[in-house]
Amino acid sequence: MRERITSVDLKTFFTENNKVALAFSGGVDSAYLLYAAIQNGADVTAYYVKSAFQPQFELDDAKRLADGLGAKIKIIHADVLANDDVVKNPANRCYYCKKIIFSLILKAAAEDGYSVIIDGTNASDDVGDRPGIKALREMEVKSPLQLCGLTKDMIRDLSKKAGLFTWDKPSYACLATRIPTGEIITEEKLSATERSEEFLSSLGFRDFRIRRAGGAAKLQIPAGQIDLVIKNREKIVEQLKKDYSSVLLDLEVRNEQ
Repeated sequence: MRERITSVDLKTFFTENNKVALAFSGGVDSAYLLYAAIQNGADVTAYYVKSAFQPQFELDDAKRLADGLGAKIKIIHADVLANDDVVKNPANRCYYCKKIIFSLILKAAAEDGYSVIIDGTNASDDVGDRPGIKALREMEVKSPLQLCGLTKDMIRDLSKKAGLFTWDKPSYACLATRIPTGEIITEEKLSATERSEEFLSSLGFRDFRIRRAGGAAKLQIPAGQIDLVIKNREKIVEQLKKDYSSVLLDLEVRNEQ
């Protein structure tokens, strides 16, 4: 684990690193980091890598946030499904995926004159043996939020005070996480997940997941939204069975974040 330097704040970090390329997802953490970089006078460009693993709303949020801040943003396209190590979906799939994504960012950033790459890993993230974190460390990506001891709750609070619409955005993991480890990832499976989760979002659900279980859709819903499932049961079944053999409700409900 990288040593936490609690004596350093973001102002100090961006004074010492005043020209940075940000790996930008449009989520809570990278959104606040982009804001902080701009507020502290850094030359920053946000790089968003679009692949089959990211739903369209993530890109839309990223563009909206960057536009609101007047930030420079570049969209890079990655064909992650062209990589056999990713498609086979091993336990360390995230390692291979991060290597692809950050290699593209490093190349684009270098062409734009940036040598320092930063990302939104925060002090709440478990960085132990996570494959994705391993890839970032190998590529010498800096994580200012983690270095400065900023937790997810702190970042949400700071984002709210800054007026960022992302302050209460639910945490989101890529579409590939909905497919069980060891099961081949296909564009069809990812598209089915995106369509189904977009439909549930339109019904008012937040911070949920639809995971594959064989050919079935397994809904993981926060406890406070179970009544909404019952209310919309017929609609949900009708829509999701366009892509899945059956629809299951996981009674080990998700914790709302």
